[in-house]
Amino acid sequence: MMMISSKTFSSLQFFTILYLFTVTFASTDEATALLKWKATFKNQNNSLLASWTPSFNACTDWYGVICFNGRVNTLNITNSIVIGTLYAFPFSSLPFLENLDLSMNNFSGTIPPEIGNLTNLIFLNLNINQFSGTIPQQIGSLAKLQTLRIFDNHLNGSIPEEISYLRSLTKLSLGRNFLTGSIPASLGNLNNLSFLLLYENQLSGSIPEEIGYLRSLTKLSLGRNFLTGSIPASLGNLNNLSFLLLYENQLSGSIPEEIGYLMSLTMLSLDRNFLTGSIPASLGNLSNLSVLYLFDNHFSGSIPASLGNLSNLSDLVLNNNLLSGSIPLEIGYLSSLTYLSLGNNSLNGSIPASLGNLSNLSDLVLNNNLLSGSIPLEIGYLSSLTLLELSSNSLNGSIPASLGNLSNLSFLYLFDNHFSGSIPLEIGYLSSLTYLSLGNNSLNGSIPASFGNLRNLENMILNDNNLIGEIPSFVCNLTSLEVLSMPRNNLRGKVPQCLGNISSLQILMMSHNNLSGEIPSSISNLTSLQILDLGRNNLEGAIPQCFGNISSLQVFDMQNNKLTGTLPTNFSIGSSLISLNLHGNELEGEIPRSLANCKKLQVLDLGDNHLNDTFPMWLGTLPELRVLRLTSNKLHGPIRSSGAKIMFPDLRIIDLSNNAFSKDLPTSLFQHLKGMMTIDQTIKLPNYKGGGFYYQDSVVVVTKGLKLEVVKILSLYTVIDLSNNKFEGRIPSVLGDLIALRVLNMSHNGLKGHIPLSLGNLSVVESLDLSFNQLLGEIPQQLASLTSLEFLNLSHNYLQGCIPQGPQFRTFENSSFAGNDGLRGFPVSKGCGNDPVSETNYTVSALEDQERNSEFFNDFWKAALMGYGSGLCIGLSIIYFLISTGNLRWLARIIEELEHKIIIRRRKKQRGQGNYRGRNNRF
Repeated sequence: MMMISSKTFSSLQFFTILYLFTVTFASTDEATALLKWKATFKNQNNSLLASWTPSFNACTDWYGVICFNGRVNTLNITNSIVIGTLYAFPFSSLPFLENLDLSMNNFSGTIPPEIGNLTNLIFLNLNINQFSGTIPQQIGSLAKLQTLRIFDNHLNGSIPEEISYLRSLTKLSLGRNFLTGSIPASLGNLNNLSFLLLYENQLSGSIPEEIGYLRSLTKLSLGRNFLTGSIPASLGNLNNLSFLLLYENQLSGSIPEEIGYLMSLTMLSLDRNFLTGSIPASLGNLSNLSVLYLFDNHFSGSIPASLGNLSNLSDLVLNNNLLSGSIPLEIGYLSSLTYLSLGNNSLNGSIPASLGNLSNLSDLVLNNNLLSGSIPLEIGYLSSLTLLELSSNSLNGSIPASLGNLSNLSFLYLFDNHFSGSIPLEIGYLSSLTYLSLGNNSLNGSIPASFGNLRNLENMILNDNNLIGEIPSFVCNLTSLEVLSMPRNNLRGKVPQCLGNISSLQILMMSHNNLSGEIPSSISNLTSLQILDLGRNNLEGAIPQCFGNISSLQVFDMQNNKLTGTLPTNFSIGSSLISLNLHGNELEGEIPRSLANCKKLQVLDLGDNHLNDTFPMWLGTLPELRVLRLTSNKLHGPIRSSGAKIMFPDLRIIDLSNNAFSKDLPTSLFQHLKGMMTIDQTIKLPNYKGGGFYYQDSVVVVTKGLKLEVVKILSLYTVIDLSNNKFEGRIPSVLGDLIALRVLNMSHNGLKGHIPLSLGNLSVVESLDLSFNQLLGEIPQQLASLTSLEFLNLSHNYLQGCIPQGPQFRTFENSSFAGNDGLRGFPVSKGCGNDPVSETNYTVSALEDQERNSEFFNDFWKAALMGYGSGLCIGLSIIYFLISTGNLRWLARIIEELEHKIIIRRRKKQRGQGNYRGRNNRF
């Protein structure tokens, strides 16, 4: 054995000591740099990093620090509740760092370009932080990097081309940021890449064909971006791909046949795009597929029977497409299926009985198709079923009693079909049922007593059937009930007093039945009640005063009953009331002033009662009031103007017809109607519980001479109806500013003067009724430009001159102008040219001047007649004076005025004999 000389040994010892000294010095330098970084954290009292002190050994004692040969190799402080930035991070002091994991903290600011100094880095994880700014190009210097994960931050800008330099990269995850631009085609150079996750950004452009070169790829997720174009057929080359997620983009075209070659695929999600064409039969080759999401596209054609080969499929979701044909019976062979959704297509035929073989199925959704026939008895074998959704089809026959075997069923939707017969009592055995919807069918008989067992039921919807009998008292045992909806049936008897015990009840709807008796006062105990609709029954008695105290109530609809007494007077401050409809009862008294507390009120319909009050101008302070209907009451007196700057700012329908309002119309009322001064197509409907599914406002308006019940009134119609009152004076010209008006009815009043020229500004008006007034002068030519006008009634006034001609005026018949002896032209007569009346074409200012001087002419004729009585000489002298001055216009106007007075007196006499018998009839 060779002996080592003492000199050689001394040299070895020296270098060993030098190496150890260098290692110790380097570790101290790294530790110092890390401590300086830690000093910038905003939460210095972080308990997890309490070990980061100079007194502890960085390599052996510091949390998250691992060393190799005395140098920091790994820094992992994931989920350590750190609040800080990377600006002071010692990128240049950690040359041997291979693993850096800062995920799930609260780091913010940008990623510094100095990150490119970590040239030995293999693993970089910055997930779930608050990093912003762009991804630095210098990241392309990390040649050894295998994993780059920066998802769930606030990064923006484009994906750097330099990432394609990272040839060792196996996992790239940049999802859930705000990255823009296109996906770099150069990513196709990353031959070792197995994960490419770019989902939930704002990426645009097409999917690069080069992605199909990544033969090692197992997961590709590009969902929820703005990608366009077609799906590249090259993706069919990715033989190892298990996840292909392209959901929620703007992709178009068809699914490439080559996708059916991806034999390793377990999840295919192409939903929420604009894909078209048929579903390729080749997808039936994907024997490992467990999830197939193709919903919310434009696929057409039939469902391929080959999908029945996918024995591992658990989720098949094809809803919201244009699929047609029948449901393949082969779907019933998918023994692993747990979720089947084919709703919102155009599928026809019957429901295959083979679906009864899907013993693992939990959700069966076939709604909104064209399915017919009966529900197969075999559906009752699906013991794992929790959701059965067959609504909005053409299914018929009776509801099978076998559905009572579905012991795990929570949701049963059969509404909007043609089911008949009685409701099976077996439905009452479904103890897990929380939602039952059988509405819009032809079911008859009574509500089964077994329903009293449904103690978990939250929604019971039986509307629009032919159910009979009384409302069973056992309903009150359903203490979890939130929605009880059974309008439009043939139910009779009283509303159960015990309903007040269902404390969770939010919606109670029993309108359009034959219910009688009084309204139970116990309902006022329902402190969560939002919608109460008992309208169109035969309820009688008074409205309990305590109803005004239900602060949660949004809708209170008791229209068309036989209620008497007065309105509740105690509507409280903070009320949630949005719609109050008591139309068509026998209510008396005044309109309660406490309604001014209902600041959210949008619809108020008190029409067709016996209310005796003046106009409630104080309601104008309600900022959201859109519908005010007080028609057919005993309201009276003038509408007095208010000094308030803002009155009725959002009003769109005001109906004061068939009352006894009098005096002049105040201009100030119409000046404040801001909601009628703009044509707004974006008006939001009231936000009732259920989004309008349960309740929609409706009112009756008189338009185009007919009564029309209008639903969705708040977004469609703008109406002013002041007909059948005792209004006097002129029509305010400010009405012409209400350009959103569709219906204006001021008929059967005592209005005088001229039709304002400004009415020609009502560009969307469809119905204009000014009949049975005392209007004078000519019909403004501006009305001929109203291209939306479908109904016009100016009859029985004192109008004269030529009828304006235009496209719409050509469609009106004689009845629109009847009772105006001075009118000429189509359709009253053939023309105006030779008619001396029509040739007298006064301007508006001249006519107004004529009215101002009418008293002068009246006195003049009295003087002339006196002159005749005392001597012809004076009368001749007056005529001689007029002729000698050459001012024969005075004489002509005097003669015309006399002729006009004679005509008026004659017509008043005729009207007194019966022409006003139609005064209270609506056109």
